[in-house]
Amino acid sequence: MKSQQTSESSSVINEIRTLKKKKNAIALVHYYQSPEIYEIADFIGDSYELSVQASKTSADMIIFCGVRFMAESAKILNPGKKVVLPAVTAGCPMAETADASAVLAMKARYPEAAVVSYMNTTAEVKAVSDIVCTSSNAHIIVNSLPNRQIIFVPDKNLGSWVAEKSSKEIILWNGFCYVHNKFMADELARARKLLPDAKVVVHPECPKEIRDQADHVCSTSGMVKYVEKSDAKEFIIGTEMGLIEMLKKKFPDRKFYAVPPGGTCLTMKKNRLDLVLESLKTGEPEINVPEEIRVKAKMSLDRMLEVCK
Repeated sequence: MKSQQTSESSSVINEIRTLKKKKNAIALVHYYQSPEIYEIADFIGDSYELSVQASKTSADMIIFCGVRFMAESAKILNPGKKVVLPAVTAGCPMAETADASAVLAMKARYPEAAVVSYMNTTAEVKAVSDIVCTSSNAHIIVNSLPNRQIIFVPDKNLGSWVAEKSSKEIILWNGFCYVHNKFMADELARARKLLPDAKVVVHPECPKEIRDQADHVCSTSGMVKYVEKSDAKEFIIGTEMGLIEMLKKKFPDRKFYAVPPGGTCLTMKKNRLDLVLESLKTGEPEINVPEEIRVKAKMSLDRMLEVCK
């Protein structure tokens, strides 16, 4: 899965690879990164897969090419390791819609409810949650709990998808991913008419009117697996453009189109090769989580990993 490289980028990639070996560092890369970042990855995956890899690694340093909540999760699971986020300002607007005090206030209104927080939340929110979930396991996590009421934080679209797969009362937080939320149902219907043989595969962060038109709803890693097993030659994909670019490289004999109007996560794209190299040299910007928060957040993450192991 090679991207086009200039001689300058090839030199940087080689230097990064050399430094990773020297410093016993591992690069965990989310699917939504730019193709050049794939070249230095030790593992590429979605948020759940990256959490599992972070919990297993024997590396001394984790270079996390994603956004802040992902790097925080790696630190929560690996307190003795150095975790570095090359683009320190790479945040998640959806994660920032929820804070711990507001979640606790909602919990006070629904004292019998369990708080299920999506991986796309801050360490502070994970620390006041009963359990964490990802898009690949959200319905499994919710249905594993004894509580009849579930406060689902922060993605209302993912939460509504979970509600369709559960008899429980799902109390939704009013957050959403700006990339997935802007897909247009009428444009998707038009695309289906233009490409009648294409399979429509969308992320559960999409609104219901998009999900209802899909042949399959799944996580980003689930999309890769779906394409791999499918006999179809054309796919309309409803998620961030980074995954579509990766699918084009991984499956050059297939055609991939974005659900209109497509979408790019600008903060995911903040990580660059030069920043990765600088982080390896300096060990900065380092991600740290206060121990009191880390311990509580780890309990929520450990519960997820235990349910889904």
